Amino acid sequence: MKIRNLLLLAVASLMLMACNPTEDITLMSNADQVPAAALAAATNLAGDFTIKPGDMLLINVSGSNEDAVKPFNKVQYITSIGSSSITYDHSTIYYLVDDNGNIDFPILGRLHVVGMTKHEIEDYITSLIYPRYLIEMPNVECRIQNFRVFCLGDFSKTGVVQAENGRLNLIEAIAMSGDLAPTGQRGNVMLIRTDANGQRTVKRFNLNDATFLASPDFQLQQNDILYVEPNKYKKRSIWSVAPTFSFGLSMMSTAMSLITFVTVLAKK
Repeated sequence: MKIRNLLLLAVASLMLMACNPTEDITLMSNADQVPAAALAAATNLAGDFTIKPGDMLLINVSGSNEDAVKPFNKVQYITSIGSSSITYDHSTIYYLVDDNGNIDFPILGRLHVVGMTKHEIEDYITSLIYPRYLIEMPNVECRIQNFRVFCLGDFSKTGVVQAENGRLNLIEAIAMSGDLAPTGQRGNVMLIRTDANGQRTVKRFNLNDATFLASPDFQLQQNDILYVEPNKYKKRSIWSVAPTFSFGLSMMSTAMSLITFVTVLAKK
């Protein structure tokens, strides 16, 4: 019986050894050690995101003379039911950046905007309107309406993260996805990005080390893809039982069967 108890103890030990140890899930543990100058430099370097084909832009031209700027706004006309009055609304009319990087703008015609930041588009349209068409400089506002990031892999909640204000950073995207799952590799988060020319780049972040806050890629761009790879313990639990545990458990089971058989024979 002592031998059998020892074997049971050995089996329990093997089961404990097979348990998946948790990797470090602490984020940015050294955040207070990142130099302020490095953070400021990264912020200045990141700048504004650039416009890409497929972006949906909301561009509004305003001024003190509403009738003068009205022709420069893409509008839809609305007729109230039972009324002869016609009103216009440009708050939901967007400009689609086509595959060639162009938009069709009222009065000004086709404008090539791909590769520009939204601030550059604002300045560009302003320069085309004033002083050629208006005697007063207008206020031009450009916003991207389909700013989104795709979060895949070992997030608590995967899917599309939409940024209503047209701007999103890495921490915000992670928070909106419910954080990483406990089994996600925090030291190896992949960022896949496609630039305005269609070229893809792949970069990686170590979220345990807060120096990623000083990276110019900390500020995400529209249609970025974030992928969190599951750690080796989750992979092992999904695809197979750990080889050492499987072999050890098999040997212990065989030994216990033999001991039980011999014990029964000895009692006869």
